[in-house]
Amino acid sequence: MRIGFLQVVFTSPCCKVIPYYVTNKQRIVLCRQAKEKLYPRKHKYLHCSCAPSTTRTKEDVLKHYEAVIGIEVHVQLATKSKTFCACPTSFGAKPNTNVCPICLGFPGTLPLLNQEVVQLATRAAVALNCEIALKTKMDRKNYFYPDTPKNYQISQNDRPLGKKGYITLPSGRNIRIHRVHMEEDSGKMLHQGASSLTGSTHTFIDYNRAGIPLIEIVSEPDITSPSEAAEYGEELRRIMRYIGVSDCNMEEGTMRLDVNISLRRRGEKQLGTKVELKNINSFHFVSRAVDFEIIRQGTLLLQGQKPIQETRLWNEKSQSTMTMRVKEVASDYRYFPEPDIPPIQLEQHQVDAIRRSMEELPAEKRKRYVEELGLSLYDANNIANELSIAKLFEATVRRGVAPKLVVNWIMSDIMKYLNQRRIDISETKLNSENLAELISLIENKTISGRIAKDILPILMEKGSSVKSIVEERGLQQLTDKDKLEQLIKDTIVSYPKEVEMYKSGKTKLLGFFVGQVMKSTGGKADPVLTNQLVKELLSNGL
Repeated sequence: MRIGFLQVVFTSPCCKVIPYYVTNKQRIVLCRQAKEKLYPRKHKYLHCSCAPSTTRTKEDVLKHYEAVIGIEVHVQLATKSKTFCACPTSFGAKPNTNVCPICLGFPGTLPLLNQEVVQLATRAAVALNCEIALKTKMDRKNYFYPDTPKNYQISQNDRPLGKKGYITLPSGRNIRIHRVHMEEDSGKMLHQGASSLTGSTHTFIDYNRAGIPLIEIVSEPDITSPSEAAEYGEELRRIMRYIGVSDCNMEEGTMRLDVNISLRRRGEKQLGTKVELKNINSFHFVSRAVDFEIIRQGTLLLQGQKPIQETRLWNEKSQSTMTMRVKEVASDYRYFPEPDIPPIQLEQHQVDAIRRSMEELPAEKRKRYVEELGLSLYDANNIANELSIAKLFEATVRRGVAPKLVVNWIMSDIMKYLNQRRIDISETKLNSENLAELISLIENKTISGRIAKDILPILMEKGSSVKSIVEERGLQQLTDKDKLEQLIKDTIVSYPKEVEMYKSGKTKLLGFFVGQVMKSTGGKADPVLTNQLVKELLSNGL
């Protein structure tokens, strides 16, 4: 958490920190366990009696240790029905309405594997450059918890669908993928009186989510920094959206990240004690949570203590992590082959067909945009970020418009329009034909850039012909030198005081006069010619 401009880190898991304000506007921090009030004054780091005596900075920690980070990502597959039954997967339904005896685990029911789950999971594994297991199986993962009505989860253990893959980040680094496997989701628990089952007065369970198809994507521990962890998550979401496997909406839980982080001494190969971070619902918080853990674990190690292997929750309010539970190991789950689901057999020609049908992936697009279209890496990253935007860009360029001009329009006015309304380009009427026509009319000076900005919202909402809009509304650019010169003279005469100031050396007022001319013509005056004529008339007199 932050106090003023000072970063305050409580490294003890017992600390639950609450910031609040007093009348003099100074922030105070209260540690519930130590019953202490801590005031930010002389010292950069504050401590309560239940925290370690010296909290180190991130820079101190990274002088001696390096972060080793792996990420497990659960992605909900975009199927209309659940993994083993016909119940719908729709979000936001009334609790416990998208359920049946199969997903509730009633005795005597038999699951039937949804083949679309296998197709989408294979598609994801291919996109992640994995080796595909042509023969695989489902397994039972046994554990007792209220959100799993069967008391086991159907997942995959020793024969995952995909393994040994990788993705290429926008930075150019490759992050290896350890495995991709299929599994079913559990129900959702809502606690009252506490943030977890322990300590809550009531717990409500919604089984609508139970049985929804997931893939779990497990990376190798190749990630080395908070920013790279966030970058990995963003690229993974980008790929899944490109290939139509999932919408990866973190707010709705269709993409969930668990981060595994440990520290090891620089130059050593042996890994440190792993801590798993949960409850991270944005890529921004991925970076913040990893940052916090580096400081927390590093402080303990530099004091001669050893972090314990545990699962910790990210707390957005305190901007810190707190203990959830000591992590179970894989042997606790007593995996064995799922007896009700036959082995899954894929044919190589099926995998090849999926690979051929695959959309060009973000990394390939970025490379092509830089090498073939001459875009900067920054522009290439921005355009390739969303598939719908990339398609609009490419289609407009194919109509003969310079790539950089298309980039400028997309990344400024078009993205501004979309972000303000929180919509996708596919939800508008704009197409490559309209956009190419708009840019070409600016280039041949039929309309000014300012008029084009006014026309764009009409194109987004109605998709009309740009030429017809210009003609109907009389928006053609004013390029007649004599008419423009007379308009400029009339404008200059109206501001005698500013004219004198300009002549006395305040030449920045040139922009003021140009602006007044553009205002009087409704933005239709040719800006280049206007600028030239205003400068001449002010310098030479009327």
